[in-house]
Amino acid sequence: MIESGNFFIRPLEKEDAVLLVKWLNDPEVLQWYEGRDRPHDLHKVYEHFYENDNRVSRNLVMWNQTPIGYVQYYPLSEKEKRIYSYKLHESIYGMDQFIGELDYQNRGVGTDLVNAVVDYLFHELEAEKVVMDPQVRNHRTLRCYEKCGFHPVRCLDSHELHEGKKEDCLLIERVRS
Repeated sequence: MIESGNFFIRPLEKEDAVLLVKWLNDPEVLQWYEGRDRPHDLHKVYEHFYENDNRVSRNLVMWNQTPIGYVQYYPLSEKEKRIYSYKLHESIYGMDQFIGELDYQNRGVGTDLVNAVVDYLFHELEAEKVVMDPQVRNHRTLRCYEKCGFHPVRCLDSHELHEGKKEDCLLIERVRS
């Protein structure tokens, strides 16, 4: 669990699936996470978020006890390190997140969330770097990550299939100081 300011971040529980279904049927959320052509029913949520991958830590994000979103983090695999041209011995974590409650978007909550999780990864899990790969056309998210101290590493051409189109992404990283 991660507690920071107004945040309480805890592992997903089975009853959280209904929140994920709600959020992953909202076109505003799906525009950047999963895609509007991939709404999730309960079966797809269980398949996608509750599968047995012990490498990924999947979490519910709470703001003042109100569920508002999702965050996951994971150590990069050797295959991912090779794809991104990182050294195999480096301790590197990836993370993905979304704010599902639209009233909490555009208020700095995402910036606070990313900073809280990155601090946890650096100080509790001893990550050397944290990386993400947002779509290059997602300018709001890129500004958020820049405010959090992330820097571009390189463009990942046609990296993500999103809404039927291969989208360019930007590999970004934040290095522990």
